[in-house]
Amino acid sequence: MKVSTPLALTGLLLGTLACGHKDAAPAAKALPKVTVSLVAQAQAEGGSWVAATLQSTRTATMATRMAAQVKRVLVQEGQRVASGTLLMALGDEDLQAQLKAAETGLAAAEAHHRRIQALFAQKAATPSELEQTQAQLAQAQAGVASLKANLAYTQIRAPFSGLVQSRKVNEGDFVGPGMPLLELVGEGEQELVATLSEGEAKALKQGAKVRFEAEGATGEAQVTALSPGGDAFSHKGTMRARVLSPKGLRQGTFARILVPGVKAEGLSIVRSALVTRGELTGVFVAQEGHAELRWITVGDGAGDSLPVRSGLKAEDRVIDRPGSLQDGQPIELSGGVNRVN
Repeated sequence: MKVSTPLALTGLLLGTLACGHKDAAPAAKALPKVTVSLVAQAQAEGGSWVAATLQSTRTATMATRMAAQVKRVLVQEGQRVASGTLLMALGDEDLQAQLKAAETGLAAAEAHHRRIQALFAQKAATPSELEQTQAQLAQAQAGVASLKANLAYTQIRAPFSGLVQSRKVNEGDFVGPGMPLLELVGEGEQELVATLSEGEAKALKQGAKVRFEAEGATGEAQVTALSPGGDAFSHKGTMRARVLSPKGLRQGTFARILVPGVKAEGLSIVRSALVTRGELTGVFVAQEGHAELRWITVGDGAGDSLPVRSGLKAEDRVIDRPGSLQDGQPIELSGGVNRVN
């Protein structure tokens, strides 16, 4: 009797704990309800994105035709200047000395020409002597004009109002003919410049409007110039498109333009069904009461649907707006089926 009592108590205790455990079991979680979209055979909007650069329609790289030393730099990057503003001055001491000598020679030629004219009027000088003094005077005048023109090249002035984009030299640097000194961009209209293949250019014409993306914004531009493929190696041409909206984007910004293409038959998927994990793109497919994550490859598109290159079949049912859905999570289908057209 003394031995059986503990055994009975132990059995009773275990039964009580087991009953308590059953009573504490939580209720099963309700299955999440999701909306399902069917990936249908349809025409997806085609097109391709091409890289472009945003720039002003007015740009100028300032240079000089003289070999000289930079004497003064009067502007800095980012500074706004008016048309005609002096931007940079080059050393002109040698030219100034040559100009003084040339002006002295011109004054002497003018005085000599006046004397010969007076003598010719008195018939004391021959016609050939008069013609010779006229030629000497013209030569002296040309020399002065040439030196004044060269002096103008030592004064680098803004050809239009704009923004100093970059400065290539500093005070004291020695520069030569054609060497870039400053880059000036206008602050008016902007344009996109892109390089297109022959196939991409076929879908465009002058005056056509295209969509572009830059600095996180979406805008619209109008094609103003379209040259055929003239590059011997790439066989690509140049396209220029004037920005219609938005205004005031940063100069030199990288952009991409959506060039429309021929619509292609095939699978397509709504953008709202896509999920991303790093650089991978996928969708959740309803499979036997569970959500199955599928990695897919999609193409570019301009509308709400994107062409599917690989990873899906026509009969797959794709979950729309998956949110925080996890791979393998049980699901319950609700609502109708949205078809992609």
